[in-house]
Parts: sequence; structure tokens; C-alpha cells
Amino acid sequence: METVKLNNIGAITNALEVMMERDKSIIVYGEDAGFEGGVFRATQGLQKKFGVDRVFDAPISESAIVGSALGSAMAGLRPVAEIQFSGFVFYGLGQLFPNAARMRNRSRGKLCAPLVLRMPVGGGVKALEHHSEALEALFTHIPGLKVVMPATPYDTKGLLISAIEDNDPVVFLEHKHDYRAFKEEIPAGYYTLEIGKADVKVEGDDLTLVTYGHMLHETTAALKLLREEGKEYSVEVIDLRSLKPLDTKTVVESVKKTGRLLVVSESVQSGSITAEIITRVNEEAFDNLVAAPVRLNAPDVTVPLPALENEFGVNKDKIATVIKEILG
Repeated sequence: METVKLNNIGAITNALEVMMERDKSIIVYGEDAGFEGGVFRATQGLQKKFGVDRVFDAPISESAIVGSALGSAMAGLRPVAEIQFSGFVFYGLGQLFPNAARMRNRSRGKLCAPLVLRMPVGGGVKALEHHSEALEALFTHIPGLKVVMPATPYDTKGLLISAIEDNDPVVFLEHKHDYRAFKEEIPAGYYTLEIGKADVKVEGDDLTLVTYGHMLHETTAALKLLREEGKEYSVEVIDLRSLKPLDTKTVVESVKKTGRLLVVSESVQSGSITAEIITRVNEEAFDNLVAAPVRLNAPDVTVPLPALENEFGVNKDKIATVIKEILG
């Protein structure tokens, strides 16, 4: 199998290119996503290869971007639309939540909305207001939407291809901190990964640590930090990859083995994915727990300006501290 070494941004570009070659119904667009290739260059080179009819710029109107994605999807296309930053998406929710997410149900299955809404999320890059939000839990509350948030190039490409092929709307969240942070060898051609399937990144026996997105890499760094301190904890690390549907089975099976649970998320605590995971574990594996589940989130405040971002965010040091508190 031919492979290519790519970072997350390259995996996105590669996935789009592979799919646009296979399926002429796929269109790609967003603010500056055409000629410039997007502010992060995720679509760079695609307009030159596939033409302005399939890769083009959108007006600065999130409502128009999402609404046109829905309309074109209902008309037989497979749009992949980009919201420049997730903090800008609020103006498009009036099209996404009551219309795109409900289309299959509203039409009693006669119409569907095979669209992908890509957007950069998360902090850690000391950006300005509306550029650092972690809003993933907001989307998971809406029936009819699928929500994906991969952390690695391999997962990013495979899940984006699956999202494009899905016949229902998929919100595809990309952590901007990890766009160019690392590379890995991935298949150069077509492959898919199942939406709704978590991945056990590290096996362990003492603690189940569930996370997703950039927090996977902060978790990896935290475990390295603990090893350097001489703490040889056996921690099972689960990357959710998909936030809706959630792979409850993989998490519960792990907790039944370890008896302990820590859920880590970059988002603010109230209404977070962490609460949903803990609730499901309590419902399905309560008798297997030897300690109360723990969650680690950012505090319930607006994302601060850059000077305070380190104090606000979840990072390797905070994760390491909580692991030590749990395991002693």
C-alpha cells in the first residue's frame, strides 16, 4: 500500500482531493477557501485542480454558507463547506439546527442532507475573541447531526472521507493547534473509518482516561511527564474520535477492567461531553467502579484573552496532577 507522510492539514487536503476525484458531485467552499485555499490552507491547490465551479469562495455570511450547503445537498450534491472559525458559526445555526439536522425526519426520509461542515476549533494558539472556542457539546445536543473530532492525520483523513460519504449532515471539528504539529504515515489513497467508533490508543489496567481532539496529545504529554517523575501508572487512553454517536461500549468495557474513570475535555464544564460520558458509565458500569468518576474541563467562563489562556485551558500539567490525585 502506498503511503504518504502528512500532518492534519495535509490529511484534510488529501481526503478532499481523493474524494473529489472519485465523486463529481462533491463541491468545496467557504470564506477564502477557493483561490487562497482557506486561512489555514486546508483547501490549497484544489481550485486549480478541480476548477472554480467545484472549489470556490463564499461570502462572509455563515447563514448563507450553511443554507447553501443544505440546498445543494438536497439537490443532489455533496457539499463540504468550511466555517472559518467555530466561533463564527452561530449565525449559521438557524440553518443547521432547525433545517439541515431535521431534513430527513421532516421529509419522512424522502430527502436527506449529505453535507459536511468543517470548522477549526479550540485554543492554545493565543488567538483573539471568537477564535478559540470549544463548542463541540453544543452540536451533540441536536438530533440528526453527527459530530466528529479526530486528533491524528490517519483518523482525520479516514473520518473526513466517511463524513463526505454519509447521507446525513456531519459537523467535522478540527483543532487548529494540531493542524501542523506533527506528521505520520497514512495511506495515500481511499480508506474510511467508522463514525461513532472510539479508538484505544494506549492499553492499561489502573485507570480509563477518555478524551478527544487536542486533549489526546496533552494526555500523551502528561503520561510522559509522569514517567519522567518515576510514576509508572497503567492508564488506558481512549480517543473518542466521534462525539455523536458516542462509542459508549468501548468506554464501558474499559471501565469494567480498570474500575476508574477520568474524562478530559478542553470545553467549559457545564453541559460538556465529560458529563455525558460519566452519566453513561454510571448507568452501565456503576457496580464496577472502585472510585467516583472524575472530569477535567476548563472553567465556566468566557475564553480569556491570550495573557490568561494558559491558566484557563486544560494542559498536560493539569492532567498529570489529576491522574496523581486519582492513583496516588
